[in-house]
Amino acid sequence: MCIVYSSNPHTHSASVSLQSPFVCLDGLSEEDVRWVMARSVCAKSAFELWGHGRTCAELQTSLSSYPSENMGPFMHKGSTYKINVYTFNKTLLFADRIKKIDALEFLPFEGSVSLKSPEHIFCLLEDYGTDPNNIPEHPDYMYFGRWIADGQRELIRSHSVKNRHFIGNTSMDAGLSFIMANHAKVHENHLVFDPFVGTGSLLVACSHFGAYVCGTDIDYNTIHGKGRSSRKNHMWRGPDENIRANLRQYGTERMYVDVMVSDASKSVWRKAALFDAIITDRMSSDYHHLSSMYVESHVPVSQAYHLSDIFTDLLNFSAEHLVIGGRLVYWLPVYRPEYCDEVVPLHPCLRLISNCEQTLSSHTSRRLITMEKIKDPEELDSLAHLSDPRFSPYQGHNAFRQKYFSGLNKKSSKEDIKVDINGE
Repeated sequence: MCIVYSSNPHTHSASVSLQSPFVCLDGLSEEDVRWVMARSVCAKSAFELWGHGRTCAELQTSLSSYPSENMGPFMHKGSTYKINVYTFNKTLLFADRIKKIDALEFLPFEGSVSLKSPEHIFCLLEDYGTDPNNIPEHPDYMYFGRWIADGQRELIRSHSVKNRHFIGNTSMDAGLSFIMANHAKVHENHLVFDPFVGTGSLLVACSHFGAYVCGTDIDYNTIHGKGRSSRKNHMWRGPDENIRANLRQYGTERMYVDVMVSDASKSVWRKAALFDAIITDRMSSDYHHLSSMYVESHVPVSQAYHLSDIFTDLLNFSAEHLVIGGRLVYWLPVYRPEYCDEVVPLHPCLRLISNCEQTLSSHTSRRLITMEKIKDPEELDSLAHLSDPRFSPYQGHNAFRQKYFSGLNKKSSKEDIKVDINGE
C-alpha cells in the first residue's frame, strides 16, 4: 500500500477503490505523515500529491494547477533531485520509464539531477489494476508527487519467526504483531501485558517501540523454554529458547520485565490500574486450554475454559487493570455465516475503537478487536448484563471449534465426491 496525501487545499485527492494499492488522504501535514510512516508496517511509502489523472493530459492539467510557490522550495537552482517511476501490476522496460520521465519536462525543474544522493525525490505512480491476467496497455490512474518517507516493512523481514530463537506452533506472525502494537498505541516507557503470552511474539513487537513487557501463560514448558522444540530436525529446546532470549536477539532485553506461569481465569494481580496496554492472541487457538487445577507436579489438569468465559474474564481484567485511555487488543475467532456486530464482547468500562477482519477460510475468520478504557469499574458494572443485553456473554463463541472442523469436514467431503466422479 502507498499513501498519497494532499496538504494543499487546491489539490483534491483522487477517489480510489478499496482494491487499489493507493490510499489518498486530505488534511495531513508532512509531520503527521512522517510520524505514521515511522510506525506503519502496512504502508510501503508516502508521497505528497502534486497532481493526478486518468490520462497524461489530465495529469499535466492537474500538475499545472498546483501552486508554483509550493513547488519552488524543491525545484530551485542549486538543489538536486531525481524522478522515479513506480508501477503496480506491471513491469516497464527501462526505456519506457525514461520516456515517461522525459514527458514531465513541462515541470519547472531548475536544479540538477542526482541519481545517487538527491535532496528531493519525485515519483510517478501508475496503477494498472489488480488483475494480473488482464493488464491494460495504459494505466488506470496516475499520481505524481514528492516522496516523503518509507514505512517500516523491513521489520517484517528482520523479525520473522523463521529466524527467531524461540518459536511455537502458534507464534504470531511478525507483521501482525507490529500491527497489534500500533492498534494499542504502544509507546516508549509503556507497560504492556499479554495474559496468553506463549512464545512472546507480541512482547517482541512492543519492546521494539520502547515498552516494558510482561506476560503470563498456563503452559509451564513454554514459559520456561522446556520440552520438545517446534523447529524442524530439533528434538528438544535449547538453553537459548525462551522469551527473554527472543528480546535479547533483537536488542531489547532491557525492556523485559518478566513472565510467569499463571491461569488467566484466576487473576493473581492486585486490584490496580497497572498496564498501558493489554495485547493477546492466544484465544483463537487455545480457547479449549487448561484451567488451574494443579496436582503435586507442575502439570495442570485439563478443564474446559469456554471462549465466552475467556472474553468475559479478559474484558473484566482489562477494565480493572488498564489505565484510563489504555487499550485492549485481541483476536476474536468468528464463524462467518453467523457473524454480526452483536457477537463482539462489550464492557461498560471499555469503548470499541476498531473491528478488523482477517479472513482465514470461506467460513472462518478472526477479527482484531481494539478497545479503550474510558472509566474505572463501578459496583453496578458487574450487573450491566442484566439491564443491557449487549454486555451479556455470547454463548455462540463456545461452538466455534466444532463449527470450524465441521466446515473442514464438509470441504473434504466435497473434494472426495469430486475425486469419485473424476475416477468414474
